[in-house]
Amino acid sequence: MDILTICDLHKGFSTHKVLKGVNLSVPQGSIYGFIGKNGAGKTTTMKIALGLLRADSGEIQICNKKVRFGSSEANRYVGYLPDVPQFYNFMTAQEYLKLCGEITGMSAHFIQKKSEYLLNIVGLTDLKKRIGGFSRGMKQRLGIAQVLLNDPKLLICDEPTSALDPIGRKEILDILSKVKNHTTIIFSTHILNDVDTICDHIGILNNGEIVLSGNLNNIKHEYQNTVMLSLSSNSDLNTLLKSEEIMKLNKKIQCKETSIYIRTSEVNKIMKWVMKILVKLSITPLKLEIMEPCLENIFMEVAK
Repeated sequence: MDILTICDLHKGFSTHKVLKGVNLSVPQGSIYGFIGKNGAGKTTTMKIALGLLRADSGEIQICNKKVRFGSSEANRYVGYLPDVPQFYNFMTAQEYLKLCGEITGMSAHFIQKKSEYLLNIVGLTDLKKRIGGFSRGMKQRLGIAQVLLNDPKLLICDEPTSALDPIGRKEILDILSKVKNHTTIIFSTHILNDVDTICDHIGILNNGEIVLSGNLNNIKHEYQNTVMLSLSSNSDLNTLLKSEEIMKLNKKIQCKETSIYIRTSEVNKIMKWVMKILVKLSITPLKLEIMEPCLENIFMEVAK
């Protein structure tokens, strides 16, 4: 079952078309990595999904409820964590969660129990510290506690780790991994290593369209291993490329500076073949290695 579906979504600002027919679906229970370069339209897509921005055309459904601009019907299923969450700095974390709970009509007993539980999960156990003294990472952790207060079926995180140091990033990723059994998560980011760490499904947004989507492990399996040969000079590269032996290779070859990349499902065979050619041509390589499919390489290929 898909908890969120987006069909043929278009959005432009003046003459600039940001979204040009976005289609994606987010399976229930997944951590979905929504990937794209800065300015690709990730935040625009999320704001439309939250009913905060009007689409030019297209349709979005969350939990089988159609999202409408300015309507909160679908939002009762959603928790949203922006990249820079805002709080009342004079409050403590517990006081802030109490305020949020009261606004949504929760009982005092439930608010206290749920707040203690969530603050423990996100590691904010100093109940006397004011939010004004929180670091950026601590505020992000409080933001996660806030959006989980109402037990959302879908948690949308808009680049929550983009401005954090390595320790802060790891803390947020660890927390999201903890809560994935309770809610579906959309993790919008341009930091591919974070996606590789916690996501099981991905969608890559490029030039206003989804250019690749699906189960991350299945996608990696579809992309073949690559043999990478790095040479010391353009002269060696030209000698190799002009040789009869390289012409016989019926494989996809890409060159970048003085390196050659050969995608293949026959890694051992190609490695032996390359070594024989190097010996025959008296070329000493700087590096010869097997590169397994990784998200960075896949992203670079589909988001050119």
